Amino acid sequence: MTRPKPWEISDELWAVIEPLLPRHERRYRYPGRKRIDDRKTLQGILFVLYTGIQWEFLPQELGFGSGPTCWRRLAEWQAAGVWADLQQVLLDRLRAADRLDFSRATVDASHVQAKRGRSRPKVGPSPVDRARPGSKHHVLTNGNGIPLRVSLTGAHRDDVTQLLPLVDGLTPVRGKRGRPRRKPGVFRGAVGGRCRGRTRGRRTGLGRVRWVAEAAITHLHGPRRLRMRWESRDDMHDAFLQLAHCMVPARRLPAF
Repeated sequence: MTRPKPWEISDELWAVIEPLLPRHERRYRYPGRKRIDDRKTLQGILFVLYTGIQWEFLPQELGFGSGPTCWRRLAEWQAAGVWADLQQVLLDRLRAADRLDFSRATVDASHVQAKRGRSRPKVGPSPVDRARPGSKHHVLTNGNGIPLRVSLTGAHRDDVTQLLPLVDGLTPVRGKRGRPRRKPGVFRGAVGGRCRGRTRGRRTGLGRVRWVAEAAITHLHGPRRLRMRWESRDDMHDAFLQLAHCMVPARRLPAF
């Protein structure tokens, strides 16, 4: 059996994604050009994400539409909050399948060099790259390395600034009978002793175990588009980051 390409969307995964996308009713009078199929467009976006190709060089023979069309669709879905909704659905399904370890959570971050968007709020001088412009990807994972939340900041921002927003921003995860699970039992981080006082009384077990989060970051940076920032707009780079986050738990579900 041929291994599917990472940008190919299975029927089972599309059945989950399609209801979350905004609806567009075609006008009866002056309908204009027919809208390109959302599934094909999403595969075009994933093709750009995984290969790192520039939008304008997206091959037309693939049938995914033009690069500008895929770019506009990504911006539309990012503004509509599609990726946050999809993340919630996938995490619920993972918990229903007993593939989420809520006994502990880990937090870490990684720098990426920014080639564009140097004047944007979420780009700053990197302290680990000779003050070159860059951004930082923050990730909160569960006990077995599945990302629960990710966020984007400038490379100059300290990890401590995203610790509490990541943990407190975790929405209740359903999937089983009873009360939804909202917080991990034990929290471990790689953000230093300054966070211990801020999390004391709210989280327990803050330590230095970081390999789980590092493994999650490796999966997030598997797509070439996230290894270096080429987007001038913060929201578009964050859209790629959130979409990559969606694909990690999707690949952990056997049905997809």
